[in-house]
Amino acid sequence: MIQQYDFTLRAYSRGYHIITHEVMSHISELPDRGIFHLFIQHTSAGLTINENADPTVLQDYESFFNHIVPENMTFVKHDIEGPDDMPAHIKSSLVGSSVSIPIRRGKLALGTWQGIYLCEFRDRPHRRSLIATIYS
Repeated sequence: MIQQYDFTLRAYSRGYHIITHEVMSHISELPDRGIFHLFIQHTSAGLTINENADPTVLQDYESFFNHIVPENMTFVKHDIEGPDDMPAHIKSSLVGSSVSIPIRRGKLALGTWQGIYLCEFRDRPHRRSLIATIYS
């Protein structure tokens, strides 16, 4: 059986944000076992799973990605929406647009210190559309 939920997150500022609880607030219930797949319908933001306990991890992610994909690269041509435009697309490709999580005993089988991250790469906050698909 397959269930699907479409929803929009509130607008987040640039950076890395733990959205596990917000995502699950849009899901009525999970089966006893299965797969939870989450997809973001955007090319300048991404999803990943990582540590949810220490907020400095979120800050370090931002610093690291800004270091490897800086703004104002003189060779970049796609900058119609500003200097953060093409770097946001590159970062989104590096991080990815989806995550899949096992469902066990009616809950996401995340590790003790794991959470779902929204990786917002644009300077201006955006509301992001997601699709959650549950396979049971």
